[in-house]
Amino acid sequence: RQELHLYKAYCHYALCNYDESKKECLKAPDSPQQARLMLHISHKKNDENNLMIYHQKLEESTHDQLCLAAIHYLRNQFEEATDIYKKLLLENREYLAINMYVALCYYKLDYFDVSLEILSAYLTHHPTSVIAINLKACNQYQLYNGKAAEAEYKVIEKAYESGNVYTDFDLLRHNLCVFRAGENALQVFPPLLDVFPEARINLAIYYLKNDEANEAYKLIKDIEPSVPREYIIKGVVHAIIGQQTDSKEHLKIAQQLFQLVGASASECDTIPGRQCMASCFFLLRQFDDVLVYLKSIKSFFENDDNFNWNHGIACAASGDFQEAERAFLAIVNEKYIQEYCYCSWLTRTYIMNNKPHLAWDMYINMDTSNESFSLLQLIANDCYKMGQFYYAAKAFDILERLDSDIEYSEAKRGAVVGVFQMVIAGKETQEHLLEVLNLSLIHI
Repeated sequence: RQELHLYKAYCHYALCNYDESKKECLKAPDSPQQARLMLHISHKKNDENNLMIYHQKLEESTHDQLCLAAIHYLRNQFEEATDIYKKLLLENREYLAINMYVALCYYKLDYFDVSLEILSAYLTHHPTSVIAINLKACNQYQLYNGKAAEAEYKVIEKAYESGNVYTDFDLLRHNLCVFRAGENALQVFPPLLDVFPEARINLAIYYLKNDEANEAYKLIKDIEPSVPREYIIKGVVHAIIGQQTDSKEHLKIAQQLFQLVGASASECDTIPGRQCMASCFFLLRQFDDVLVYLKSIKSFFENDDNFNWNHGIACAASGDFQEAERAFLAIVNEKYIQEYCYCSWLTRTYIMNNKPHLAWDMYINMDTSNESFSLLQLIANDCYKMGQFYYAAKAFDILERLDSDIEYSEAKRGAVVGVFQMVIAGKETQEHLLEVLNLSLIHI
């Protein structure tokens, strides 16, 4: 029977053997079932010509419209898919699974509360559905945290009787790793790279969080982004590689990827969209524009060290050192605080905010190294520019002893004279003048 070819095509499709599925499907007689399967095969093979041909063969039947909605979903056209599913649901209230499809679309559109509300209609009748519980857990993860998401899996664990649910369901194993902030990522994600597109992105995120940008780059370099999250992760990887290697090419790619997301109609008013525009302008060193976007989302990131770091640098680069100081001091992550880049920026904000004593403390508390020498140069030069001559003289004195460059000697003398002038103006103490005179070759 010729219909057997269609059944064989279904089997090949389920096994991801799309070429074999197409051969068998074309041997089957023309029918709505054949048209629907060929439409999905064409999508999998990125065959746009056949996709349009078989799209035109679809009719208004429920099965054809479900097939079309699925294609829209697979092509990230979630609003179009939602419209079809909602229309079908009005006409077929008994098709409870459509509730879950609509909920899945709303999840993809970031309407997590709406997704949960619609999903409840399906869960009322199927409380242990693996797919539905997983979707509920994903919504909880987006709305709250990993613990809230993982708690939803308890229902499945209790109801599952044929073994370990996480061993049997790749999807649950993958998402549990996400909920647990990448725990066992190197064991969970690699075998799933060709199963779930998200596995590749999540593994890249894991590498980024563990300062392995080159490994992340290997994963994403050949990805053609199709959704905002993929554009963003690819942009972040290129930005990090570009900064680490001083590669203008990588930085330009990152800037373009961020701009594509931030300027898109669907993302321009979202938090990720505004973060992308801020990142785009950051790479272009247009810090006033960076602040326009960061200030619009600041209330959402009051305790986020990454945000405060970027906000602090943008403020300092734009001359708002008061706000920059507040942002830097809000950072609590020791990884940031121990970096020279953080120390130098905070030191500069102290000097610009007329707190040179705090800048000097930053140097005093730093171990002797090339970085401490660089920080001392920063203090000496910035304090001199700001008329804080007492600390400039102290800094240039140490620099002179470490490196007998005549420029340090001359700068120190200039700073001592500056202290003298400040004493005459009543803005500096005689004790400080005597102290710096003892450091200088100047005698009175």
